[in-house]
Amino acid sequence: MHLTALSQLLLSQAAPAAPAAAPLAKAETTLGHPTFAAIGFFFLIVAVTLVITYFAAKKTRTSSEFYAAGRSVSALQNGFALAGDYMSAASFLGISGMVALKGYDGMIYATGWLVGWPALMFLIAEPLRNIGKFTFADVVASRLRQKPVRIASAVGGILTVLFYTIAQMVGSGALIQLMFGLKYEVAEMIVGAVMLAYVLFGGMLATTWVQIVKAVLLLIGVSFLTVLVLAKFGFNPGNLYSAVVNGAPNGLKYGQAALEPGGLVSNPIEAVSLGLALMFGLLGLPHILMRFYTVPDAKAARKSVLYATGLVGYFYLIIPIVGFGAAALIPGGRGFIASIDKGGNMASPLLAEQLAGAGFLGFIAAVAFATILAVVAGLTLAGASAYSHDIYVSVIKKGRASEDEQVRVAKIATVVFGVFAVGLGILFKGQNVAFMVGLAFAIAASANFPALLLSVVWKRFTTNGAVASIIVGALVSVVMILLSPTVWGEVFHHLGPDGKPVGIIPFKNPAIFSMAAAFLVGWVVSLLAPEESAQRAFETEKIRTYLGVGAE
Repeated sequence: MHLTALSQLLLSQAAPAAPAAAPLAKAETTLGHPTFAAIGFFFLIVAVTLVITYFAAKKTRTSSEFYAAGRSVSALQNGFALAGDYMSAASFLGISGMVALKGYDGMIYATGWLVGWPALMFLIAEPLRNIGKFTFADVVASRLRQKPVRIASAVGGILTVLFYTIAQMVGSGALIQLMFGLKYEVAEMIVGAVMLAYVLFGGMLATTWVQIVKAVLLLIGVSFLTVLVLAKFGFNPGNLYSAVVNGAPNGLKYGQAALEPGGLVSNPIEAVSLGLALMFGLLGLPHILMRFYTVPDAKAARKSVLYATGLVGYFYLIIPIVGFGAAALIPGGRGFIASIDKGGNMASPLLAEQLAGAGFLGFIAAVAFATILAVVAGLTLAGASAYSHDIYVSVIKKGRASEDEQVRVAKIATVVFGVFAVGLGILFKGQNVAFMVGLAFAIAASANFPALLLSVVWKRFTTNGAVASIIVGALVSVVMILLSPTVWGEVFHHLGPDGKPVGIIPFKNPAIFSMAAAFLVGWVVSLLAPEESAQRAFETEKIRTYLGVGAE
């Protein structure tokens, strides 16, 4: 989802590392020129999802139905929806592009984004479902003073969601611009309008089913693409890797370095920091965490994570094959891929066109668009609920708000958040998509995860400790990234004597520092000012946490 430094490095390069041989042929592509297939698949997928929204709207009346689909989603359905939420543009387009351009190290992201799921299942899923109601702030604030904790949690949650949303909006605008030749700003408005329709009228139920449909389509598309690639190499991945090293069908030879680590990260501290962000950022993403409130009970929550882990694991197992296949099979290889999009994000669509024609390109591009659209819908719902539930209902109204009022405020917040998302998507045009995703993961791992975990497992955790942990985690992660070579150097163009980007802080991945700071501050502040009421409430909460007594 940080990754920040590595993703910035990947996307900031106008051309990938020079291949060992010059391209033998120049690829032809319809990207940038509207085709009947692309337009057809695009409108078909949008039509299907809007039909889903229409029927979901009939069942969305109360706040529970709007935020949590009435807690009526089965474990299997929620597993697909979780996988759909997680397999974003960064996963589908980003990882395949990284592998295509950078080789082995592109798989760091696939591995890192996967290994957080067991931790989510064993540490967070059950307590979250049993203690909370609509947002993760419910869990953090359950035995602490509500007002300060909810305000801090909402800040951390909205920051995470906002930066994640910017990345998806920029990606969607670029994709629609390439597919249909529309202006970027028009593409952003189209995405915003369709996304708002999902959330405003269908709430969580519509968002859930859109995610399920998108997950199925994405898995089918990537599976078919993988089969097409392997068919070129006798269904033996070893032959594919050998071709990448020694001489691919497109006439290029990338050498042994393509299959060896070190292309993206070599500093041990950076590597550990990246791993922490990739793994624990998942456990602090609001739009993922709120999915556990859609299932009937904690058992279903755990099972849904199990299903999602299998689906996501399968996806991340095959997506590197697509990346290596793109480098080996597309005429012009890395050079041509980077000429279309310098970050390599169009590697999968280009490969689809190369292997199965413009029709399959249209399908893959439409699925990529659906992927972005569904994730943005989930993020918008998470952002709106952070304000409407945590700030308006719980802090301003002190819990005394009618069902109609809660839903109305949630929808107003949805519109405001959607307008901001479109505006920021336009403002950040051309910026590094993976970098923005990385920033979201860094904030999630630093601001949200430490406070969430400590509130569940540590009896002496206090209100002041929670607020300090969230604020310090958010501030340290954001400030470190702003002052890193990634932003200070590459975005603000501060270069060293050697012409390379430099930062006030030399580290590009802040998670190892910001996450540690959040845990340390939460621990120290809690010990300095004990809170007896929070300790007493912990014993009562334990019963609800592990037995589900009193859970909604």
